[in-house]
Amino acid sequence: MIEAVVFDVDDTIYDQQQPFRNAVNRLFPLVSSEDMHDLYIRFRVHSDENFGKVIAEEWTLEYMRTFRISQSLKDLDYPHITEEEALLFQQVYEEELDNITMHEEIKKTLDFLKNKNIPMGIITNGPTDHQYKKVKQLQLLDWVDKDNVLISQATGFQKPDPEIFHLAEKEFVMNSQNTLYVGDSFENDVVGSKKAGWRSLWFNHRNRAIPAGEQQIQDIELTSFDQIFSTIQMIFD
Repeated sequence: MIEAVVFDVDDTIYDQQQPFRNAVNRLFPLVSSEDMHDLYIRFRVHSDENFGKVIAEEWTLEYMRTFRISQSLKDLDYPHITEEEALLFQQVYEEELDNITMHEEIKKTLDFLKNKNIPMGIITNGPTDHQYKKVKQLQLLDWVDKDNVLISQATGFQKPDPEIFHLAEKEFVMNSQNTLYVGDSFENDVVGSKKAGWRSLWFNHRNRAIPAGEQQIQDIELTSFDQIFSTIQMIFD
């Protein structure tokens, strides 16, 4: 029986591809609309794979940010960009992130859970200041207690390490077997939460395939924002 719900932030609470697309269009007009989705996926892959190096102090945050956009463009055979261009992209991307809004179906879902007095939390990977700025921009503290927000850099762990989920169990006072984690990344959100003994909802609205070598372990899989409210409603009603 599910008694609590914890959410990812990026590309779960809001559509992360829109600010990314806006920044790419402003800085790299050579990128075709057909390549935009693949470029975004590569950007997420390089971000997820390398942020651990920032936590371990092997890379600076600035270097990781320049690397992820430079390498993503390279992966799709676009011309090399300079470090200055990569840093400018990060600046423009952050400007676009200042305009993010919560998807309406997520708002309906959070309103429903709050009215039902269902405990909620947030676990998100990324730099502390950067991610907390998103939490405030999305007004998530209207639904989630500020003590129920975990950001990877502040903890020393990052998804899919089950330790960040175990830490959340203690901090949020939740039972792993009765807690549902909702996130868009199979590797970070599904694998991480299941290793920690949580229930998992894979919010696969990008219609990604399960990574090679992995098995279908999610408890629930959704492929559209339009499905999430009715699914959560069904669980608790």
